[in-house]
Amino acid sequence: MSSFYEPSDLRTLLIEPSLVQSKVMICYLAELGITHVTRVDTAKAALELLIPLDDKSPNLVMSALYLADMTGIDLLNQLRNEESTQNLAFILISSETRPQVLEPVRQLGACAILPKPFTSELLNQALMITLDYLSVDHSLDQHEIDLEFVRVLVVDDSRAARNYMRKVLENMGIRNISEAENGHAGKLLLEENTFDLLITDYNMPEMDGKELVEYVRTQSWQSHIPILMVSSEKDYGRLAAVEQAGVSGICDKPFEPAMVKSLLERVLSSH
Repeated sequence: MSSFYEPSDLRTLLIEPSLVQSKVMICYLAELGITHVTRVDTAKAALELLIPLDDKSPNLVMSALYLADMTGIDLLNQLRNEESTQNLAFILISSETRPQVLEPVRQLGACAILPKPFTSELLNQALMITLDYLSVDHSLDQHEIDLEFVRVLVVDDSRAARNYMRKVLENMGIRNISEAENGHAGKLLLEENTFDLLITDYNMPEMDGKELVEYVRTQSWQSHIPILMVSSEKDYGRLAAVEQAGVSGICDKPFEPAMVKSLLERVLSSH
């Protein structure tokens, strides 16, 4: 059964050292219908509220990048390593634009990276992605896709990214999910098991996503399996090479669950 989150369902923990910035953010959130907001100024204070997590705890964390006691990335890493908070919705707010700084956030399964300063429109977009991530949507059942029997292989060297993807898939009604931590491990699973869909990262050790796609399309007995590439790769030349290798679709990290659903609907309905 589907269960959709509304803005009023969000219990938000805002981690922002600046009181002025916090007030601005809380006003923006209120305009969008989010009134359950708790503000703290350090990661330590946030962790005390989040661990252990219960039914009354925040279900969304919005954090600045630079805090007095650790970075927002360090905080997210701690949350992902704790079982009760590993799937907690997280939005990073930062003026940082350097890819090498933001890459860990993409790999740790953040719902969005919100630039600072931001507009109400950008905030709303990040929150819509978060609502999609939290919501259970079984509408794929309406497209003659028997989700109970859909077998998916997720290949990514980031455990947090695999957990994020697993939650998105499970919210869509898919339960038969296998995982591999790199392309080589994924190749071995493909040799021994039948899958209906392969979802893979691009940058991985031992065998990257492009090499895995090329193996599947040219050597695997499952050469026609639909393949989704989910990656933070920004080199368009390399992504073009992946498209030519035969992927069915490419999503950015952080990705929008609605986009993944659309791609799933397209590739699964055609097979």
